[in-house]
Amino acid sequence: MSAIRFEHVSKNYGDQPVLSDFSMEVGQAETKVVLGGSGSGKSTLLKLVPGLVKPDSGRVWVEDKDVTDLSETQLMPVRKSIGMVFQESALFDSMTVGENVGYRLLEEGNADVSEAEPIIRRMLGFVGLERAIDKMPSELSGGMRRRVAIARAMVGKPRIMLYDEPTAGLDPITSRVICDLVIKLRDLEGVSSIFVTHDLASALNLAGDQAVQNEDGEVVFVPRDADSGSSNTRFVILKEGRILFEGSSEELREARDPYIQEFLT
Repeated sequence: MSAIRFEHVSKNYGDQPVLSDFSMEVGQAETKVVLGGSGSGKSTLLKLVPGLVKPDSGRVWVEDKDVTDLSETQLMPVRKSIGMVFQESALFDSMTVGENVGYRLLEEGNADVSEAEPIIRRMLGFVGLERAIDKMPSELSGGMRRRVAIARAMVGKPRIMLYDEPTAGLDPITSRVICDLVIKLRDLEGVSSIFVTHDLASALNLAGDQAVQNEDGEVVFVPRDADSGSSNTRFVILKEGRILFEGSSEELREARDPYIQEFLT
């Protein structure tokens, strides 16, 4: 069973085509890294998955369920399996970190305050921010706000994560922290994801490393064995709403197309 599948999807905004006959599949516990210039369809691609926008033609499947024509009410259970992290984090400024993380639980009535707190602390612990539970978003750095956004997205134990430029504007060390969280979710929690980015260095980290637990139960990051011939991270480059390239990091580095080379230099 695939986590996400696009079948010959096209989407226009007015007279402007954004996606044209687009087909792509994301497997279980796989990350698809999507690169492309502005207007190439990257953000629209993410919005199609939870049904925030509808395709003009083609089909969109989430965990082998056709979501293309579902109503808002029908989409609600589908969206519970999806977490989204945006570049701007989209935290509520008037709420504490803990309230932001627990918003989905409390708003949807899935837990009362006493039940929600241990879940919130566990999610913040996963991203290394449990001590920030009572802080306000304005007290956090940009990287910390992104980590809170990941914790908030994780609350419902989503099987799919959608990342829209999660490392944009961050320094290399903070970007690496965000990538490590994405790798942990992929390798230890089996989460499938689409990772839209302009940050090739971060994208290559996702492909090059894997998370494992050592004998003491600690999470460590080790280089992926390139000789194994398999990878749970693949790259997709969009150009004018179509897939120009899809392949492994090794295949990406060997590509000679001038447009692809723009992302490698």
